[in-house]
Amino acid sequence: MERIDTLILGAGAAGLFCGARTAARGRSVLVLDHAKKPADKVRISGGGRCNFTNLHTDHKAFLSENPHFPKSALARYTPWDFCSLMAEHELTWHEKTLGQLFCDQKSGAVIQLLLDELETAGGELRLQTTIGEIERKDDRFMVSTSMGPISAENLVVATGGLSIPKMGATGLAYDIARQFGHEIIQTRPALVPFTFTGALHEDFASISGVSVPVEAIAEAGPSFVESLLFTHRGLSGPAMLQISSYWNPSEPITIDLLPGADAHEMITTLKANQPKQTLNAALAESFPARLADMLSRQPGMPGTTRLAELSNQQIDQIAQTLKAWRFTPVGTEGWRTAEVTAGGIDTNGLSSRTMESKHQPGLFFIGECVDVTGWLGGYNFQWAWASGAAAAEVA
Repeated sequence: MERIDTLILGAGAAGLFCGARTAARGRSVLVLDHAKKPADKVRISGGGRCNFTNLHTDHKAFLSENPHFPKSALARYTPWDFCSLMAEHELTWHEKTLGQLFCDQKSGAVIQLLLDELETAGGELRLQTTIGEIERKDDRFMVSTSMGPISAENLVVATGGLSIPKMGATGLAYDIARQFGHEIIQTRPALVPFTFTGALHEDFASISGVSVPVEAIAEAGPSFVESLLFTHRGLSGPAMLQISSYWNPSEPITIDLLPGADAHEMITTLKANQPKQTLNAALAESFPARLADMLSRQPGMPGTTRLAELSNQQIDQIAQTLKAWRFTPVGTEGWRTAEVTAGGIDTNGLSSRTMESKHQPGLFFIGECVDVTGWLGGYNFQWAWASGAAAAEVA
């Protein structure tokens, strides 16, 4: 039986990073994954450009049943710490928007950084290896694999969540957690587009590809001022992905199509200056033509009416629609396109400093499988780095 100090399950961002830092302490480390290639989620991040962190990282940008849990790890490994590591590997980056940092050399370079760090530290990566039964025996973890049995002093689980199953996502982390007495906070797709049926589906599909800046609000969550994208299935874009993490089925969402502007004043001014113009034409001055036409056909929106003919009550209704357009999605696109998993391993059973299990010494859970879910824009990668670094201090 192969004997090592630390066995890490999962060769994603968290697993590779934790493996490198653990091996750097002089520990014998083996990282296992069933995939053919490591870090597939890193590979597709940011359309292949890898949004590897966010300068505005703060625990308030993460969802968890215990919102204070991420504080310790995030404070001890910051975005600038990873930037320093990037610089050591002669990689450069740029800020796109809202603190999002992207690698100039794209995602492949970040993956290579992780692999080089692991190799340099003396850790080993083994791919296309399936995990079988896991037992605790004689103060060690006995793990059966397709490449033979392994005995490890410490076991770090970094196998991710349920998002994007076509990339090999499984519930292995949750199965292991339950085996050792951990509770699981109900999982759900997060950072995922919304879907619709009926008239709204037809309206949104008719202007598929149109994108506009909005302020999006879920019933139980913060608002986000980012872009909304109309699709053949419904609504996507950063604004929609952000509020999807806070959305519950059957709840309405609210869209402000003119963030920071006074819609009532805008319509009143247009009425005074261009009274012969129709509402449809007036809206086309502020929105793409296809969106203006679609909006003008919504309930309470007299699109073909001249502005001069609008009553104060109608102007109020138009302004209300533009500033607080409310509707209820039928659902989301689900795990197929969800970027991350909300919910996961209950943090009450983990040390916030080391990510070690409170039920089983030597067992650690890091990354997406834990009930810590970041906003869109590099936050989830920063959680991977921070939680991985926390476990590596002692694993």
